[in-house]
Amino acid sequence: MHMSAKIRQNMAAGSWIRRMFDEGNLLRQKYGADKVFDLTLGNPVVEPPPEFRAELQKIVNNPVPGMHRYMENAGYADTRAAVALQLYQETGVKLTAGDIVMTCGAAGALNVVLKTILNAGDEVIVFAPYFVEYLNYIDNHGGIPRIVFTDAQFLPKLAELEAAINQKTRAIIIDSPNNPTGVVYSEKLLKQIGNLIQKKEALYGSSIYLLSDEPYRKLIYDGLTYPSPLLFHDKAVVITSHSKDLALPGERIGYIALHPACPEKQELINGFIYCNRTLGFVNAPALMQRVIAHLQNVTVNIADYQQKRDFLYENLTAMGYKLVRPQGAFYMFPASPIPDDVAFVKALQEYLVLAVPGQGFGSPGHFRISYCCDQRTLEGALEGLQKTATRFGLK
Repeated sequence: MHMSAKIRQNMAAGSWIRRMFDEGNLLRQKYGADKVFDLTLGNPVVEPPPEFRAELQKIVNNPVPGMHRYMENAGYADTRAAVALQLYQETGVKLTAGDIVMTCGAAGALNVVLKTILNAGDEVIVFAPYFVEYLNYIDNHGGIPRIVFTDAQFLPKLAELEAAINQKTRAIIIDSPNNPTGVVYSEKLLKQIGNLIQKKEALYGSSIYLLSDEPYRKLIYDGLTYPSPLLFHDKAVVITSHSKDLALPGERIGYIALHPACPEKQELINGFIYCNRTLGFVNAPALMQRVIAHLQNVTVNIADYQQKRDFLYENLTAMGYKLVRPQGAFYMFPASPIPDDVAFVKALQEYLVLAVPGQGFGSPGHFRISYCCDQRTLEGALEGLQKTATRFGLK
């Protein structure tokens, strides 16, 4: 046997997102790419904003000696200062460069944080539906995921959260705007969660970290604002990337921001820096650090995503699908017309429409569709979505 039993088992469970993408490749080979309507991956087709190209060109045309060498593992000081300033302007929380560690995307950031804080057997609370890789990241570092289900609006149920927190709880992961639902947590809800965590910390004499995964923080619609968890818990940790707000998923650039009032701040920052190195990331990509230092207040065209959200929501509800209207990100999570969401997604494939079953996000009975694709794909998928709705008795 050339592979560990654990990895073999985990690969068999696999990611439904990638599994459906692979099945889509087979359909594309058989029918042609233009005939297949892929709504699976959160891989933006929009190009980065023009400010990104201008900044990149400026750096490439005016290279600084040593710009491709190693730097301190936390990242360039001026980049971290720019991130801290932007967060201060957004939240009013006075962060500095010393509160920031630059990372290889949000995935790298979350692994660094979990590696730093978890002892074997510690529990991490995750709300379902969840981004599937959370369970792998927790397992990577000896933790145990504890799943708490959300309500009909995909919002955490405080009574269930309170029941789930115990003396083994080390962290709670939140994801707002949420993947896969597009739900945004309100200021009231975040304040309640913060108060509940502090109550439990006092009860158990422990530290419980609120890990806020925020790659979609700037992709919010309808004039809503983003209430930062930094305002509601002094052990909040922001984990994010520029994969979505600058459309740079392949560049793997993100950061960790720790609340400056965290009692064990310096010890944790030192731990993040150490784990950033020993997990093999070493440091965040040098070139991208220099570019995004000047783009902290820049984002892609949010109006374009909102138009796609409205287009898809109006068409799906007209067909009879039941779903919560997304407030951010670029996903929808409708209820499957039949209890078996895998069978429903298979039926969609008969019409060359690709989606992801909800059980891949810990919530069977739903399916996820991504609308960060081009308009042609959205429009082309409507026929298959309508035929499948009719087939299973919607409307």
